[in-house]
Amino acid sequence: MFAVPPNTLAAAADLTIAHPVRIARELAADRGSWTHLLRYDPDQRWFGLIARTEHYEAWLLSWLPGQHTELHDHGGATGAFTIISGNLTERVVRGGGAEVLNSLTAGQSRVFGPDYVHQVSNTGPDPAVSIHVYRPVRTPMTTYVHDPITGLRPTGTQLG
Repeated sequence: MFAVPPNTLAAAADLTIAHPVRIARELAADRGSWTHLLRYDPDQRWFGLIARTEHYEAWLLSWLPGQHTELHDHGGATGAFTIISGNLTERVVRGGGAEVLNSLTAGQSRVFGPDYVHQVSNTGPDPAVSIHVYRPVRTPMTTYVHDPITGLRPTGTQLG
């Protein structure tokens, strides 16, 4: 650990070179820039673009109980997502077929890269909100089904 002198100001993050999780956390902390955009859709998870530059794209998502993504990758994009409120569950399928479940609460983040296959769900009783950042921008993703015997099988491609 190290001591920080009183009245020290941190330099503003250069988001053009920042890691996606840093961007997601900076955006999450700036609630005034996105709370007016937040919506909830009873039929599907809602998502809205909150920032797009030549270096990254950031999306605000809301999740009502039971809403989820398909099992998918993010093509060649890297990225991260941060939980702002509520709880989400991330199901990750690794190359050998092993599955890992990550229970995520407000303030936690997950990072992903190319060939990272996951599914995000709101399995809890309350709505959740998250911010997702893609670098350089969202790319077409492949959706999958996972069978423990036959492994991952692609089912289609779409823009996330």
